[in-house]
Amino acid sequence: MKQGANKGATTAFLISTPESGVDSIAITYALLDPIMTVVRPVAALVSAMVAGLTENLLFWQDRGEIRRDRSCVVDDCCDGVDCPDDVHANHHSFSEKIVAGVRFGYREVWGDIAVWFFIGLFIAALITVVVPDDLMARLLGGGLSSMLVMLMVGIPLYICASASTPVAAALIMKGVSPGAALVFLLVGPATNVTSLSVLLKLLGKKSTALYLLILSVSAVLFGLGTDALYQMLAISPKAIIGEAAEVIPQGVKVVSAVVLLALSVKPLTGFLRKKLAPRPAPNVFFSEFPSMPGQLPKAGHPHGTVAEKAQCGCGKK
Repeated sequence: MKQGANKGATTAFLISTPESGVDSIAITYALLDPIMTVVRPVAALVSAMVAGLTENLLFWQDRGEIRRDRSCVVDDCCDGVDCPDDVHANHHSFSEKIVAGVRFGYREVWGDIAVWFFIGLFIAALITVVVPDDLMARLLGGGLSSMLVMLMVGIPLYICASASTPVAAALIMKGVSPGAALVFLLVGPATNVTSLSVLLKLLGKKSTALYLLILSVSAVLFGLGTDALYQMLAISPKAIIGEAAEVIPQGVKVVSAVVLLALSVKPLTGFLRKKLAPRPAPNVFFSEFPSMPGQLPKAGHPHGTVAEKAQCGCGKK
């Protein structure tokens, strides 16, 4: 916003970014089904656009001329024309760019989401093992009421898009409708108590209320539409959850699982080491404590009264 983006663009960015990403879409395809893989990013895109446009239409403010930062050109000869040989020789080749991209994807990106992904798997495992099969179907089988419950659960809860996907898959396996699970997938990553407090300072009360309203209404509407789509196609969501991996040979699955665990060792151990490491004791400056009885305070300390200063004798040689 400091560089000129209005509140509508900022609102759209804050909704679409946590709800849809390459990592969450890939996990959605692996754990859910192709329908949810398509519906989830489309719902995030539409809700973000509607919220941004509504924000600009209702609360448009002319911010005047924005003073933007100016960046200097680092390298203006990437095409090799009029480029010194020593500079052109330092450009990365195509193969080096591919290697750097793969390294970034398997190290940095996976390192950022690995901990949350396994937390989501752990919660999903608890739901699968502990919750009876018919309990969720009775309480949250489908319809508007189940989606409102998902709204109340997802709005204050902090859970990222990658961690929410295994939880949604477990809920569907226990009888929750795919529309209600979609509501959880949309509002969970985009809202939580901490982010709402930041939004209040960044956008204001009216814009934050509009943010929540548009996001909630869009999530419920897309949830109802998703349930209607499954019913129209006569598809049971339980029957196709996780079936995308059935086309992959068993040997490839085993090797992929081993590679995934190997890539997860470093981020998981780093997270545990950070959480379990002993915290340093707070620094205590003993000079700040009051003097013990019978101990003369140091020179330069404040005196309560003139009599105390006369009795102290500090500063005398």
